[in-house]
Amino acid sequence: MAELTRTKERILREAVRENVEIMSGRLPGRGRHRIGVVMRAARLFFFLTLPIAIFTTSYVVAKVAGGRSGGVPESMLNRQPPLQRQAARPKATDLVATSTPQLIDPAVFPVAVRKVVLDPGHGGTNLGTTNAGGLIEKELTLDIAHRLRELLESNAFHVVMTREGDAQLSLQKRALIANETQGDIFVSIHVNWLVTRQIRGVETYFLGATDDPYLSALAARENQGSGYSLADLRGLIEEIYANARMGESRRLAEAVQRSLYRSLLERNPGLQDRGVKTAPFGVLTRTGMPAILAEVACLSNRQEAQLLMTASYRQFIAEALYEGINAYASGLNQRSQIGS
Repeated sequence: MAELTRTKERILREAVRENVEIMSGRLPGRGRHRIGVVMRAARLFFFLTLPIAIFTTSYVVAKVAGGRSGGVPESMLNRQPPLQRQAARPKATDLVATSTPQLIDPAVFPVAVRKVVLDPGHGGTNLGTTNAGGLIEKELTLDIAHRLRELLESNAFHVVMTREGDAQLSLQKRALIANETQGDIFVSIHVNWLVTRQIRGVETYFLGATDDPYLSALAARENQGSGYSLADLRGLIEEIYANARMGESRRLAEAVQRSLYRSLLERNPGLQDRGVKTAPFGVLTRTGMPAILAEVACLSNRQEAQLLMTASYRQFIAEALYEGINAYASGLNQRSQIGS
Protein backbone atom coordinates (compact mmCIF):
# COMPACT_ATOMS: atom_id res chain seq x y z
CA MET A 1 0.00 0.00 0.00
CA ALA A 2 2.86 2.40 0.80
CA GLU A 3 4.62 1.51 -2.46
CA LEU A 4 1.44 2.28 -4.43
CA THR A 5 1.12 5.63 -2.72
CA ARG A 6 4.75 6.54 -3.50
CA THR A 7 4.26 5.58 -7.16
CA LYS A 8 1.16 7.77 -7.41
CA GLU A 9 3.00 10.69 -5.84
CA ARG A 10 5.95 10.24 -8.28
CA ILE A 11 3.62 10.21 -11.28
CA LEU A 12 1.86 13.36 -10.09
CA ARG A 13 5.20 15.14 -9.48
CA GLU A 14 6.40 14.26 -12.95
CA ALA A 15 3.11 15.40 -14.48
CA VAL A 16 3.37 18.73 -12.73
CA ARG A 17 7.04 19.18 -13.69
CA GLU A 18 6.39 18.40 -17.33
CA ASN A 19 3.43 20.73 -17.44
CA VAL A 20 5.67 23.52 -16.19
CA GLU A 21 8.31 22.71 -18.80
CA ILE A 22 5.68 22.72 -21.58
CA MET A 23 4.46 26.10 -20.46
CA SER A 24 8.11 27.29 -20.57
CA GLY A 25 8.58 25.83 -24.10
CA ARG A 26 11.52 23.63 -23.05
CA LEU A 27 10.20 20.10 -23.91
CA PRO A 28 10.99 18.42 -27.30
CA GLY A 29 8.63 16.09 -29.24
CA ARG A 30 9.79 13.12 -27.16
CA GLY A 31 8.73 14.99 -24.06
CA ARG A 32 5.29 15.58 -25.50
CA HIS A 33 4.94 11.79 -26.00
CA ARG A 34 5.81 11.30 -22.39
CA ILE A 35 3.15 13.86 -21.42
CA GLY A 36 0.46 11.83 -23.18
CA VAL A 37 1.48 8.76 -21.27
CA VAL A 38 1.49 10.65 -18.01
CA MET A 39 -1.95 12.21 -18.63
CA ARG A 40 -3.47 8.82 -19.41
CA ALA A 41 -1.97 7.49 -16.17
CA ALA A 42 -3.37 10.47 -14.24
CA ARG A 43 -6.88 9.87 -15.58
CA LEU A 44 -6.61 6.20 -14.66
CA PHE A 45 -5.46 7.20 -11.18
CA PHE A 46 -8.45 9.55 -10.77
CA PHE A 47 -11.06 6.91 -11.66
CA LEU A 48 -9.38 4.34 -9.41
CA THR A 49 -9.18 6.61 -6.37
CA LEU A 50 -12.65 8.27 -6.64
CA PRO A 51 -14.65 5.31 -5.18
CA ILE A 52 -12.11 4.99 -2.37
CA ALA A 53 -12.46 8.67 -1.51
CA ILE A 54 -16.26 8.50 -1.46
CA PHE A 55 -16.26 5.42 0.78
CA THR A 56 -13.74 6.99 3.15
CA THR A 57 -15.79 10.21 3.48
CA SER A 58 -19.04 8.32 4.21
CA TYR A 59 -17.30 6.20 6.80
CA VAL A 60 -15.86 9.19 8.64
CA VAL A 61 -19.22 11.02 8.68
CA ALA A 62 -21.00 7.95 10.02
CA LYS A 63 -18.46 7.54 12.80
CA VAL A 64 -18.72 11.17 13.83
CA ALA A 65 -22.54 11.02 13.88
CA GLY A 66 -22.42 7.77 15.82
CA GLY A 67 -20.16 9.34 18.41
CA ARG A 68 -22.51 12.28 18.94
CA SER A 69 -25.55 10.05 19.36
CA GLY A 70 -23.86 7.72 21.81
CA GLY A 71 -23.77 4.83 19.34
CA VAL A 72 -27.51 4.95 18.65
CA PRO A 73 -28.37 3.32 15.31
CA GLU A 74 -29.12 5.71 12.47
CA SER A 75 -32.75 4.48 12.33
CA MET A 76 -33.25 5.89 15.83
CA LEU A 77 -31.67 9.31 15.27
CA ASN A 78 -34.80 11.00 13.98
CA ARG A 79 -37.12 9.61 16.65
CA GLN A 80 -38.39 11.97 19.36
CA PRO A 81 -37.74 11.17 23.03
CA PRO A 82 -40.83 9.83 24.86
CA LEU A 83 -41.53 13.11 26.69
CA GLN A 84 -41.34 15.10 23.49
CA ARG A 85 -43.73 12.69 21.80
CA GLN A 86 -46.20 13.03 24.67
CA ALA A 87 -45.98 16.81 24.62
CA ALA A 88 -46.44 17.04 20.87
CA ARG A 89 -49.61 18.95 20.00
CA PRO A 90 -52.20 16.76 18.22
CA LYS A 91 -53.29 17.74 14.77
CA ALA A 92 -56.82 19.08 14.26
CA THR A 93 -57.53 16.20 11.91
CA ASP A 94 -56.57 13.71 14.63
CA LEU A 95 -59.02 15.36 17.04
CA VAL A 96 -61.84 15.20 14.51
CA ALA A 97 -61.16 11.54 13.82
CA THR A 98 -60.94 10.38 17.44
CA SER A 99 -63.21 12.72 19.46
CA THR A 100 -66.73 11.52 20.34
CA PRO A 101 -69.39 14.01 21.49
CA GLN A 102 -70.66 13.28 24.93
CA LEU A 103 -73.68 14.53 26.71
CA ILE A 104 -72.91 17.02 29.45
CA ASP A 105 -74.06 16.15 32.96
CA PRO A 106 -76.14 19.09 34.25
CA ALA A 107 -74.56 18.53 37.69
CA VAL A 108 -71.35 20.21 36.50
CA PHE A 109 -73.16 23.56 36.40
CA PRO A 110 -74.51 25.48 39.42
CA VAL A 111 -78.15 25.49 38.33
CA ALA A 112 -81.38 26.02 40.24
CA VAL A 113 -85.11 25.87 39.62
CA ARG A 114 -86.59 29.35 39.98
CA LYS A 115 -89.18 29.64 37.20
CA VAL A 116 -91.88 27.01 36.76
CA VAL A 117 -94.10 26.91 33.68
CA LEU A 118 -97.54 25.47 34.46
CA ASP A 119 -99.63 24.19 31.58
CA PRO A 120 -103.30 23.52 32.37
CA GLY A 121 -104.28 20.92 29.79
CA HIS A 122 -106.78 21.66 27.01
CA GLY A 123 -108.92 24.85 26.95
CA GLY A 124 -111.38 26.63 24.68
CA THR A 125 -113.21 24.25 22.40
CA ASN A 126 -110.76 21.51 23.38
CA LEU A 127 -112.60 20.21 26.42
CA GLY A 128 -110.46 17.21 27.19
CA THR A 129 -112.23 14.34 28.86
CA THR A 130 -115.67 14.75 30.45
CA ASN A 131 -118.05 12.64 32.50
CA ALA A 132 -121.77 12.33 32.87
CA GLY A 133 -121.71 14.42 36.05
CA GLY A 134 -120.63 17.50 34.12
CA LEU A 135 -116.96 17.55 35.08
CA ILE A 136 -114.74 18.84 32.28
CA GLU A 137 -110.99 18.26 32.15
CA LYS A 138 -110.08 21.77 30.92
CA GLU A 139 -111.80 23.32 33.99
CA LEU A 140 -110.29 20.89 36.47
CA THR A 141 -106.75 21.37 35.18
CA LEU A 142 -107.07 25.18 35.24
CA ASP A 143 -108.35 25.17 38.82
CA ILE A 144 -105.55 22.88 40.01
CA ALA A 145 -102.94 25.00 38.16
CA HIS A 146 -104.10 28.20 39.87
CA ARG A 147 -103.92 26.51 43.26
CA LEU A 148 -100.46 25.20 42.49
CA ARG A 149 -99.37 28.63 41.32
CA GLU A 150 -100.27 30.16 44.68
CA LEU A 151 -98.26 27.52 46.53
CA LEU A 152 -95.20 27.98 44.32
CA GLU A 153 -95.23 31.78 44.45
CA SER A 154 -95.65 31.78 48.21
CA ASN A 155 -92.43 29.72 48.37
CA ALA A 156 -90.24 32.00 46.23
CA PHE A 157 -90.84 30.33 42.85
CA HIS A 158 -91.72 32.44 39.83
CA VAL A 159 -94.62 30.97 37.84
CA VAL A 160 -95.63 31.31 34.20
CA MET A 161 -99.03 30.02 33.08
CA THR A 162 -99.53 28.94 29.48
CA ARG A 163 -103.17 29.96 29.88
CA GLU A 164 -104.77 32.05 32.61
CA GLY A 165 -108.37 31.33 31.58
CA ASP A 166 -110.44 29.33 29.15
CA ALA A 167 -108.18 29.96 26.15
CA GLN A 168 -107.51 27.56 23.34
CA LEU A 169 -103.80 27.09 22.64
CA SER A 170 -102.02 24.70 20.32
CA LEU A 171 -99.41 22.43 21.83
CA GLN A 172 -96.81 24.25 19.78
CA LYS A 173 -97.88 27.59 21.26
CA ARG A 174 -97.66 26.21 24.79
CA ALA A 175 -94.06 25.11 24.20
CA LEU A 176 -93.29 28.49 22.64
CA ILE A 177 -94.53 30.30 25.74
CA ALA A 178 -92.36 28.09 27.94
CA ASN A 179 -89.27 28.73 25.83
CA GLU A 180 -89.77 32.47 25.39
CA THR A 181 -90.25 32.99 29.13
CA GLN A 182 -87.14 30.87 29.79
CA GLY A 183 -88.75 28.54 32.27
CA ASP A 184 -86.60 26.14 34.27
CA ILE A 185 -89.14 23.31 34.25
CA PHE A 186 -92.44 22.63 32.48
CA VAL A 187 -95.37 20.85 34.15
CA SER A 188 -98.45 20.01 32.11
CA ILE A 189 -101.51 19.04 34.20
CA HIS A 190 -104.12 16.59 32.90
CA VAL A 191 -106.93 14.32 34.08
CA ASN A 192 -107.00 10.77 32.78
CA TRP A 193 -109.71 8.56 31.30
CA LEU A 194 -109.23 4.79 31.42
CA VAL A 195 -111.25 2.15 29.60
CA THR A 196 -111.29 0.02 32.75
CA ARG A 197 -113.31 2.35 34.93
CA GLN A 198 -112.65 0.44 38.12
CA ILE A 199 -109.06 1.64 38.01
CA ARG A 200 -108.10 4.90 39.68
CA GLY A 201 -104.54 6.06 39.80
CA VAL A 202 -101.91 8.63 38.98
CA GLU A 203 -99.16 8.46 36.38
CA THR A 204 -96.50 10.88 35.15
CA TYR A 205 -94.87 11.08 31.74
CA PHE A 206 -91.76 12.47 30.19
CA LEU A 207 -90.98 12.55 26.51
CA GLY A 208 -90.03 9.33 24.79
CA ALA A 209 -91.16 6.59 22.46
CA THR A 210 -93.58 3.84 23.40
CA ASP A 211 -94.81 0.56 21.94
CA ASP A 212 -97.80 0.41 24.30
CA PRO A 213 -101.06 0.66 22.27
CA TYR A 214 -102.81 2.34 25.20
CA LEU A 215 -100.14 5.03 25.49
CA SER A 216 -100.09 5.55 21.74
CA ALA A 217 -103.85 6.10 21.78
CA LEU A 218 -103.55 8.41 24.79
CA ALA A 219 -100.85 10.46 23.09
CA ALA A 220 -102.93 10.68 19.92
CA ARG A 221 -105.87 11.99 21.93
CA GLU A 222 -103.78 14.52 23.85
CA ASN A 223 -101.99 15.64 20.68
CA GLN A 224 -105.17 16.73 18.90
CA GLY A 225 -104.90 20.34 17.74
CA SER A 226 -101.17 20.30 18.28
CA GLY A 227 -100.37 22.92 15.63
CA TYR A 228 -97.63 20.72 14.16
CA SER A 229 -97.62 19.80 10.49
CA LEU A 230 -96.35 16.65 8.82
CA ALA A 231 -93.27 18.61 7.83
CA ASP A 232 -92.38 18.84 11.53
CA LEU A 233 -92.52 15.08 12.05
CA ARG A 234 -88.87 14.33 11.28
CA GLY A 235 -87.62 16.99 13.67
CA LEU A 236 -90.01 15.89 16.40
CA ILE A 237 -88.89 12.27 16.25
CA GLU A 238 -85.21 13.22 16.22
CA GLU A 239 -85.68 15.37 19.29
CA ILE A 240 -87.29 12.48 21.15
CA TYR A 241 -84.10 10.45 20.91
CA ALA A 242 -81.44 13.18 20.83
CA ASN A 243 -82.68 15.35 23.68
CA ALA A 244 -80.06 15.95 26.35
CA ARG A 245 -82.71 17.06 28.88
CA MET A 246 -84.40 13.66 29.00
CA GLY A 247 -82.54 12.59 32.14
CA GLU A 248 -83.70 15.64 34.10
CA SER A 249 -87.25 15.21 32.82
CA ARG A 250 -87.20 11.66 34.15
CA ARG A 251 -86.00 12.86 37.57
CA LEU A 252 -88.71 15.50 37.69
CA ALA A 253 -91.35 12.94 36.70
CA GLU A 254 -90.17 10.54 39.40
CA ALA A 255 -90.30 13.22 42.10
CA VAL A 256 -93.79 14.36 41.11
CA GLN A 257 -95.15 10.83 40.72
CA ARG A 258 -93.78 9.80 44.12
CA SER A 259 -95.37 12.82 45.81
CA LEU A 260 -98.71 12.44 44.03
CA TYR A 261 -99.12 8.83 45.00
CA ARG A 262 -97.96 9.12 48.62
CA SER A 263 -100.00 12.24 49.33
CA LEU A 264 -103.22 11.35 47.52
CA LEU A 265 -103.28 7.82 48.90
CA GLU A 266 -104.24 9.28 52.28
CA ARG A 267 -107.44 10.74 50.84
CA ASN A 268 -107.98 8.13 48.16
CA PRO A 269 -107.25 4.65 49.62
CA GLY A 270 -107.97 2.76 46.40
CA LEU A 271 -105.43 4.78 44.42
CA GLN A 272 -102.92 2.91 42.21
CA ASP A 273 -99.38 3.98 41.49
CA ARG A 274 -99.30 3.72 37.69
CA GLY A 275 -95.70 4.82 37.59
CA VAL A 276 -93.43 6.98 35.47
CA LYS A 277 -93.65 6.37 31.74
CA THR A 278 -92.50 7.73 28.41
CA ALA A 279 -94.84 8.76 25.61
CA PRO A 280 -94.63 11.03 22.55
CA PHE A 281 -96.79 13.86 23.87
CA GLY A 282 -96.56 16.80 21.52
CA VAL A 283 -96.68 19.37 24.32
CA LEU A 284 -93.39 18.02 25.66
CA THR A 285 -91.57 17.87 22.35
CA ARG A 286 -90.36 21.42 21.79
CA THR A 287 -89.90 22.63 25.35
CA GLY A 288 -86.29 23.58 25.99
CA MET A 289 -86.29 22.54 29.64
CA PRO A 290 -87.11 19.42 31.70
CA ALA A 291 -90.78 18.75 30.97
CA ILE A 292 -93.43 16.37 32.27
CA LEU A 293 -97.12 15.63 31.87
CA ALA A 294 -98.95 14.56 35.04
CA GLU A 295 -102.23 12.64 34.94
CA VAL A 296 -103.40 13.60 38.43
CA ALA A 297 -106.67 11.66 38.55
CA CYS A 298 -108.99 9.34 36.62
CA LEU A 299 -112.24 11.03 35.68
CA SER A 300 -113.42 7.68 34.36
CA ASN A 301 -113.60 6.29 37.91
CA ARG A 302 -116.78 7.17 39.80
CA GLN A 303 -115.19 7.48 43.25
CA GLU A 304 -112.34 9.62 41.98
CA ALA A 305 -114.74 11.83 40.03
CA GLN A 306 -116.64 12.48 43.24
CA LEU A 307 -113.40 13.51 44.93
CA LEU A 308 -112.55 15.84 42.04
CA MET A 309 -115.85 17.67 42.57
CA THR A 310 -114.58 18.92 45.94
CA ALA A 311 -112.28 21.94 46.20
CA SER A 312 -110.42 20.29 49.08
CA TYR A 313 -109.31 17.34 46.93
CA ARG A 314 -108.19 19.60 44.09
CA GLN A 315 -106.21 21.58 46.67
CA PHE A 316 -104.71 18.33 47.90
CA ILE A 317 -103.63 17.53 44.33
CA ALA A 318 -102.04 20.97 44.02
CA GLU A 319 -100.15 20.45 47.28
CA ALA A 320 -98.92 17.05 46.13
CA LEU A 321 -97.67 18.57 42.86
CA TYR A 322 -95.92 21.33 44.78
CA GLU A 323 -94.17 18.85 47.06
CA GLY A 324 -92.92 16.91 44.05
CA ILE A 325 -91.66 20.01 42.25
CA ASN A 326 -89.98 21.30 45.39
CA ALA A 327 -88.35 17.93 46.05
CA TYR A 328 -86.95 17.90 42.53
CA ALA A 329 -85.71 21.49 42.83
CA SER A 330 -84.00 20.76 46.16
CA GLY A 331 -82.37 17.62 44.78
CA LEU A 332 -81.16 19.48 41.69
CA ASN A 333 -79.63 22.22 43.84
CA GLN A 334 -77.82 19.61 45.94
CA ARG A 335 -76.44 17.84 42.85
CA SER A 336 -75.28 21.17 41.46
CA GLN A 337 -73.44 22.03 44.68
CA ILE A 338 -71.72 18.66 44.68
CA GLY A 339 -70.74 19.02 41.02
CA SER A 340 -69.61 22.64 41.27
